[in-house]
Amino acid sequence: MPAARTATKKTNLKKPALLRGDLASERIEAILRGLDEAYPEAVCALDHKSPWELLIATILSAQCTDVRVNMVTPELFRRFPTPQAMSKATLPELEELIRTTGFFRNKAKSIQGAAKVITEKFSGKVPQTLAELITIPGAARKTANVVLGVSFSKAEGVVVDTHVFRISRRLSLAKGDTPQKVEQELMRILPQDRWISYSHQIIHHGRKVCTALKPKCRDCNLEPLCHSKDKTWHS
Repeated sequence: MPAARTATKKTNLKKPALLRGDLASERIEAILRGLDEAYPEAVCALDHKSPWELLIATILSAQCTDVRVNMVTPELFRRFPTPQAMSKATLPELEELIRTTGFFRNKAKSIQGAAKVITEKFSGKVPQTLAELITIPGAARKTANVVLGVSFSKAEGVVVDTHVFRISRRLSLAKGDTPQKVEQELMRILPQDRWISYSHQIIHHGRKVCTALKPKCRDCNLEPLCHSKDKTWHS
């Protein structure tokens, strides 16, 4: 699995906008340095051995913890190791294997549909462009960004899950009220070669320190840079 610091080639990378206040380049650089110090080896938490396995695991992770997905996927991939094999699985078979991930009927339809599209349209291989990935059942923009970033080291967008959405707003890096709006804001201010690692690091930060209900601000190395109204401690 590639490390979170892996990014696209530095040629033709988009540069962040030069802004003031909370979005000043110096403050953003300080936040990124703090994330590097706290989570230098942050990687995707979903266990996988191939782009195909990551795609399916990411689809299953919707409204479910990565820990639970990692408990389910070993048997799922043992039974159906390839897109071709999974495309031939029945919905009841898939539903039983993924039941504990929640919304299992819809997810079973999605992963069966994804398997069929990859088999029939993409010759059994997971495509490597955002435009192609979002045509796959169950693979919306966030899922596509996960696969592109982790499996192919391509930064075409920023993965915005619940942690990235919450913490980016807490850090005043974004104000949008939807993941899509927050992603567009982050893409404007973050260096493109940090789009992949930023998401991995913020997700780890959200799980360990900057939790939703009671953030552990005393333990946060970003606390001096944070002006959130729901801070639990001030230096």
